[in-house]
Amino acid sequence: MSGASQSGAGKSPAGESNIVHVTMIAAAAAMGGFLFGYDSAVINGAVDAIQQRFQVGAATLGFTVASALLGCVLGAAVAGGLADRFGRIRAMQVAGVLFAVSAVGSALPFTVWDLTAWRVVGGAAIGLASVIAPTYIAEVSPAAYRGRLASLQQLAIVLGIAASQLVNFGIAQMAGGSAHNTLGPIQAWQWMLGVEMLPALVYLGLSLLIPESPRYLVRVGRVDRARSILTEVEGGGTKQVERRIGEIREALGSEVRPRLRDLTGRYGLLPIVWIGMAVSAFQQLVGINVIFYYSSSLWQSVGVAETDSLLLSLFTSVVNIVGTFVAILLVDRIGRKPLLLVGSAGMTVSLALAAFAFSNAVVNGEEVSLPFVWGVVALTAASLFVLFFALSWGVVVWVLLGEMFPLRIRAAAMGVATATQWLANWLITVTFPSLRDWNLSGAYLIYAFFAAVSFFLVWKYVQETRGKTLEEMTG
Repeated sequence: MSGASQSGAGKSPAGESNIVHVTMIAAAAAMGGFLFGYDSAVINGAVDAIQQRFQVGAATLGFTVASALLGCVLGAAVAGGLADRFGRIRAMQVAGVLFAVSAVGSALPFTVWDLTAWRVVGGAAIGLASVIAPTYIAEVSPAAYRGRLASLQQLAIVLGIAASQLVNFGIAQMAGGSAHNTLGPIQAWQWMLGVEMLPALVYLGLSLLIPESPRYLVRVGRVDRARSILTEVEGGGTKQVERRIGEIREALGSEVRPRLRDLTGRYGLLPIVWIGMAVSAFQQLVGINVIFYYSSSLWQSVGVAETDSLLLSLFTSVVNIVGTFVAILLVDRIGRKPLLLVGSAGMTVSLALAAFAFSNAVVNGEEVSLPFVWGVVALTAASLFVLFFALSWGVVVWVLLGEMFPLRIRAAAMGVATATQWLANWLITVTFPSLRDWNLSGAYLIYAFFAAVSFFLVWKYVQETRGKTLEEMTG
């Protein structure tokens, strides 16, 4: 994929052959998103088995599940500097190694605490991938197609989530229907966590085949290579490519590598950085990852059998994929902001409906169950929530983060915004087991409130970026 081609010369930018080629490059980079989704959600099928194996309470369980997110914060925080110093491709390769190592370690823990440590390592890989993939894809994509190509990151994430749910269900079935049971020398839940090594190795292999970002190459003075790659991915004649090189140089403003101090402004940080951080945080504060980290445990908590709960989790992932395809079709047609507004409104209503449904749970001693009608309402509301999230915030936030910041601060600002997202994700994930035990309906009302606030955030502060080149983003 990395070989330069002159086939685009003489064609309009983003000619058909170039789009096919750049789509393949973007898809390869988005494999980091697949691992991101897989690693994030694979714990779902193992939660109850881990709690039983290590005999831990809700607070410790929540910390273990959420510990990966602390690693995500670290990985996201260092990703910008790593990408600007060593290049986007090298950062991808570091993430791939961390994914593989954490998969093996998580599958063979001695205590809940070394499992937690390996989760942190995997989280660091997720944090790296979550910054590098959208940044890289945005930097190699022609403006007219950037939204759809950047959406490949979220599509890969939801496919990774679905793959983890399918693997979890398949392994549980092989082990007699439960993640607690032994399969060969180890328990089924350990296989669930260890299988991730396979896509991690695929990701490492793909990273050896794709070209470096032309914007990074211009920054470090490798202009000839940048010129070759721009011809390869955008097409156009010599004059058009030279014009693009000039635009990149002008947008960079300086050959000095961006630092966190470059993000500071009158209000502590530049306004565009605050907006990016807020959008990132609200993507998680609506509680979406409660569905993917805890859905199996959630359904079991209201009386659904373990095997059926794993099937419901898989169904939720299918809904997530459908919504993601809807977003990919619409993000470059109707724009980023309208999709976010529709998603916020839909999530608010569906979360409030889920809260109402769960308020009708029947408690009989230690047994909790939902009457059939309210179970259907809860499943419908949860599915609608996932659908509205997937067709809006799930895709659009990653597209926005890859393109909304001025080029001179993009990698550094992306790292700060993504680290904020992982902090919010950690907060939601670590508190859910305790909130569930306190009041499941109340937890969903809290998420509904955040969804409502997100509508007004987008309405007032988010600017449309559809159709603009990255060099036109001035903050």
